[in-house]
Amino acid sequence: MKRQITFRQYRAMDLFLFTALLCVCETLITLGANRWFPAEPWTLSLTPAVTAIVMVRWGGFAAIPALLGALVFCLASGATLPQYFIYCVGNLAALVLTQFLYREGWKRLHAQVLLALLYGLMAALLMQLGRALLSLAMGTGWRTCLGFVTTDSLSTLFAALLVWITRNLDGMLEEQRHYLRRIAAEEENEKARANDPWQSE
Repeated sequence: MKRQITFRQYRAMDLFLFTALLCVCETLITLGANRWFPAEPWTLSLTPAVTAIVMVRWGGFAAIPALLGALVFCLASGATLPQYFIYCVGNLAALVLTQFLYREGWKRLHAQVLLALLYGLMAALLMQLGRALLSLAMGTGWRTCLGFVTTDSLSTLFAALLVWITRNLDGMLEEQRHYLRRIAAEEENEKARANDPWQSE
């Protein structure tokens, strides 16, 4: 007899896969950039993009990749203790977007291309704004705080691009309770058609 996993198990596995992939990629990108492009002012992080996708799928659970992505980035780049705090806590500012996704607001991302791009951009910009405000509150100069935005331009563009791509992949940019119910309904319809004696061949 086939054993079915529970909803919580499915959610845990999904979050683990997204977060594990993020942590591996973030480590490789950060170490590679520090080794081969140490003088470049630009950085590339997958954390905003992955957080934006997970936020659609699981809402507030997107805090997990937002936090761990920042933690891995800090570990790989040799950050100081205040930088750990700024990145880990600042990244949580992106969760403001859960209010937009509430009550199936995520469906609008599939209906409007520009809105999907804006959603990806905002996820990244809110992280940068959160880090900049925290840094400013801790006494850092405003020019340095502005660097959180300018140096992460590639991450912002990548987040918008990845959201735009995933909106066309079935079930990827979809609230997962809705996705599972949709798949179950489709399977029931398929079974009903298969058992219909009047179904034309």
